[in-house]
Amino acid sequence: MPISVWTAVLMAGLFVNPTSRAQTSDWQVGWNATLYGYGTTLDLNRTSVLNPDNRLADLSERDGVAEVRLDLKAESGRVRLTLRPILGVRADSSGDRAAGEAWLGQGQVRWRLDEAWNLAAGREVLNWGPAQFRSPSSPFYFDNGRGNPLAELSGVDALKLAWTPDTERGLALAYLAGDGHDAHGLRGSWLLHGEQRGGDWAAGLALAKTPGQGLFAGLHARHTYSDALLLYGEFASSTRADALVSPADAGQPFRLAPRSPRHGTFLAGATYTFENGRTLNLEYLHDGHGYRAGEEAAYFSRAAAAPALAGLALGHAPPLLGRDYLHLVWQSNLMDMDGYWRLMFTRNLTDGSHELAGYAERSLDDRASVFILARLADGGDHDGARGEFAAIVASSLTLGVKLALP
Repeated sequence: MPISVWTAVLMAGLFVNPTSRAQTSDWQVGWNATLYGYGTTLDLNRTSVLNPDNRLADLSERDGVAEVRLDLKAESGRVRLTLRPILGVRADSSGDRAAGEAWLGQGQVRWRLDEAWNLAAGREVLNWGPAQFRSPSSPFYFDNGRGNPLAELSGVDALKLAWTPDTERGLALAYLAGDGHDAHGLRGSWLLHGEQRGGDWAAGLALAKTPGQGLFAGLHARHTYSDALLLYGEFASSTRADALVSPADAGQPFRLAPRSPRHGTFLAGATYTFENGRTLNLEYLHDGHGYRAGEEAAYFSRAAAAPALAGLALGHAPPLLGRDYLHLVWQSNLMDMDGYWRLMFTRNLTDGSHELAGYAERSLDDRASVFILARLADGGDHDGARGEFAAIVASSLTLGVKLALP
């Protein structure tokens, strides 16, 4: 939906409380914003079979972005309004492609019905679970965005009833009235999510039904083993829409299935916190929806055979090509006021390709900071054209500044 429509809908929620119009002075209003300015350089894989000569993806090798991310809130009595609009402009180095964009990342009106019950309407990121690499237990955010510190997740448009009687229990029922800014095919979905917390553990169950797909069932849990060690895991059983079937025999064609067979996906992980506050995450992911080694090899072989098949392979590829992944994250103390850094390594155990990424941010003063994000991919056991992480982009570099307001 256009941002102006959502703003009008959400602002209307302010007047649901009949006393709000007469007692406007009771409203507590606040805001903050972050300004971003950054440039990105891509080193495209010149031998790519998925994007030959950059004709299919049409990626800009150099571009610049100016963006403001706003957080607006207003609260009175039992009603709370939050908005997170994103305003920006992007241009490539030639100036031939420049575009402005305004969208609503999140925005919600929440009514506190009593001490335990809340009713909310608007755009919300319905995500959970402790995983860094991917979130199997989330039906709408398998890619949770945690691998890209600059990413901004868009919420989904939902009506939600939540029950939280205390800090140990929670239950939410949601209906998705829209897809949000950048998702597709979620309208009409139902979600039930519950959580239970103990002294050193927490667990949750998610059940979701999307039109045309089978029931999604997801579990997430974590256990604080010691002051330094956290163990966690996520699991899901699901089907997927528009699944591109790739037989291991390259002589057989692709097949696009509106609904894939049911498969399981699970992630097991651990976080170790050092005495200086730095943390090391180690995760293993098995995705039953990904391709086996022979199926992935045939996927690239068919794409290399004809541009039309390359377009099909690029447009309908599964979220992850392989089945098994190893992911490591080493990051600085989040409480360090001078800056933050994060190193990430991911290996596709199915095809041997891997990616090394790093992010660093340095504070200039209380409001301004500079940052860098770099990625380097390698084709692993295959040439760069047929390994997942180097299939399109061999490396990238982003340099930028950000300013916090007010």
